[in-house]
Amino acid sequence: MSETEDSFLSHLVELRDRLIKVLIAIGVVFLCLFPWAKELYSLLAQPLLATLPQGGQMIATDVVGVFLVPMKVALMVAFLIALPYVLYQVWAFIAPGLYAHEKRLALPLVAASVLLFFIGMAFAYFLVFPTVFGFMAKVAPEGVAWMTDIEKYLSFVMTTFMAFGVTFEVPVLVVVLVYVGIVDLAKLREWRPYVIVGSFVVAAVFTPPDVISQLLMAIPMCLLFELGLLMARFVTRRAAPAGTPGDQPGPSAAANQGDDWTPLTTEEMNQAIADLSPQQGDDRKPDA
Repeated sequence: MSETEDSFLSHLVELRDRLIKVLIAIGVVFLCLFPWAKELYSLLAQPLLATLPQGGQMIATDVVGVFLVPMKVALMVAFLIALPYVLYQVWAFIAPGLYAHEKRLALPLVAASVLLFFIGMAFAYFLVFPTVFGFMAKVAPEGVAWMTDIEKYLSFVMTTFMAFGVTFEVPVLVVVLVYVGIVDLAKLREWRPYVIVGSFVVAAVFTPPDVISQLLMAIPMCLLFELGLLMARFVTRRAAPAGTPGDQPGPSAAANQGDDWTPLTTEEMNQAIADLSPQQGDDRKPDA
């Protein structure tokens, strides 16, 4: 077995071990939350239950839905609680292959990403849900019993959480794009009108078809884009160059060492061949 294959297998073994640790951690937290699964779902459904008409309630059209839906909620909460440990395992796996300056930037970005995702979920739970559900309760036709299935409600909540969580990652995305050099900061500023239009398009796709919920997603997205531009400007000024002391070259850096090589021109190549070839006039012997 070659050294490359041995290294590849060792990375696969390490990845498997870390995945097992992550699953065990989530499973342990889930088992601890299992007795309170119904209470967790009630807490998740509180924004809707608070806006339902008097006597209104949620329904379950599936036979096993009353059991599976609270279990899904408990599993989701278990993953969120175990997320710091999950991220630690991910960091421990990828950190050896990063430069020192990449490690200094990656750790704050990961922490900021998790924090912003949680803020996005909290924004959806405490502001978006009460606003949207209150609007839906007011526009419901007279004589219509406005109730929803618990499975559909969970699907709506998960989709909204993901949409707002990802939306609040816009500053991190802007910083990464500028720091890596994919997009220039000045170019992003020029794209501001397109970003504003795109924010409303994204909000129209991932939110219910009402103006209020679309504004609640589009406006924060635009503001977060401006925050990302400010953070990217700070990172661009403070970021250490790639060649700072303490950086250890990795495989990617070694592979890119030849990027500055420039091929010889035709004239230079002909001159090099002429210098290396023997002088035929000196080697010939005079004819007898």
